[in-house]
Amino acid sequence: MSTVLIKSKDKALTLSASSALSELDGYRLIFCEDDNSAKSRLDEVNVDLILYDVDEDDFGPDNALARSRLSHTACWRIVICEKNEMSCGAQLCEDTASYLYLAKPVQEQQIRIVVKRALEHAELSRRHRILSRELKLSLDDEIFNDEEGGSVQGGVSRFERLVYASPKMAEVVAEAKVAASTGMPVLIRGETGTGKELLARAIHFNSDRVNSPMHSQNCGGVSDDALYSELFGHMRGAFPGAIADRLGLFRAADGGTVFLDEVSEVSPHFQVALLRFLQEGEVKPLGSDKTLYSNVRIIAASNRSIEEMVEKGSFRRDLYYRLRGFQLELPPLRDRTDDIPVLTQFFVEKYAGVVGRRVLGVTSDVLKRLEYYPFPGNVRELESEVQRMVAVAEQGGYVALRHLSEKIARTPIENGEDAAFVPSGVTLKDKVEHLEQVVLTKALEAFHWNQSKVAEELGLSRVGLANKIKRYGLRKG
Repeated sequence: MSTVLIKSKDKALTLSASSALSELDGYRLIFCEDDNSAKSRLDEVNVDLILYDVDEDDFGPDNALARSRLSHTACWRIVICEKNEMSCGAQLCEDTASYLYLAKPVQEQQIRIVVKRALEHAELSRRHRILSRELKLSLDDEIFNDEEGGSVQGGVSRFERLVYASPKMAEVVAEAKVAASTGMPVLIRGETGTGKELLARAIHFNSDRVNSPMHSQNCGGVSDDALYSELFGHMRGAFPGAIADRLGLFRAADGGTVFLDEVSEVSPHFQVALLRFLQEGEVKPLGSDKTLYSNVRIIAASNRSIEEMVEKGSFRRDLYYRLRGFQLELPPLRDRTDDIPVLTQFFVEKYAGVVGRRVLGVTSDVLKRLEYYPFPGNVRELESEVQRMVAVAEQGGYVALRHLSEKIARTPIENGEDAAFVPSGVTLKDKVEHLEQVVLTKALEAFHWNQSKVAEELGLSRVGLANKIKRYGLRKG
């Protein structure tokens, strides 16, 4: 399914786009009324195409189109403008490398055709980038050692801004997609930096609440009164400093989603208020005698085991069962090293665009160090490392070992194959012959059965090498 972000306040245009691009035809539509909300959505959702209706305030250097050109290189752009602003629309299209620009009014059929053609060109461009990168890597096989892991493309999957390749993450995402199709609360557990909020936003944007707000609140280190005010709201004069009414996130997100991070840190007293809201949807602002109602979905997250807290009596059991309509466990990065190459490439492309630097790829030596490093800060730490590497890498070059931070560059690499190898045989003579056979086989494969080079490498004569090949019955595979 292709995601199209439509930034417009024009009701006629949004209605035409809704009619032209239906879900049955494979489109998911995200609507934004202004540039700031468009930029926010670009950071939350994997967008394939932007339909950007130009307002008079949209010609600054940091509008959503200009930002997407650098940080979302795979996202294509179409500019829409009034007939009397064609020159401005054309200039914006030029400045942001947009696919084309259209003058209003735009017909349904016109939208359907240009969106389809733009997405077709986007897919062809994506395949061209992959083939070009693969060709470049094949020419640099001394850098990449002709290893399968040398190239980081292929096998990559996405769930909005979550990027993964490992079976463990695939299982989590599959369950998250099921959760998204329901209205049930979701409880996400995972270490700091594993992407809990990204997963929560992906669930929201794949639910039927996608066009309603999503708000987030970190519950750690916040007093009960402050947290109550943030979530339930307050009335003017409810406490010293309350100079105006506050709506509260539960009412502000009515029809949408509220993400509660570090929910395990709320006090037993506040747990009662939260349980009441989950049961009845009741919202009673501080300083008010009136009970209001709000329909929001709660997605909660914790880096601690709430189940263990329940057993110890520090977290209400009934609240735990209310929160865990679906319970998702995000594995730490050290337990899903298959994701490190694809995440590394994703962050390289992201930050190379931000700083305007062309980076061709990442060498296999760097990937090995990253895969063996434990990453206590998980994906967030990997992202910071890649951002730093891209900043110091040479223009038009590769990210190499010299660009790694010292702590990761010192990471020891275990040669599991050599460590696990034990020559077979009963006597010493048998073991030595088996070892000799293995060394010969590897050398012949490494030099593609060029016996002159193998003999020179192993310090043998051509005749001596031929005799050993015959003796061990080696055959070219």
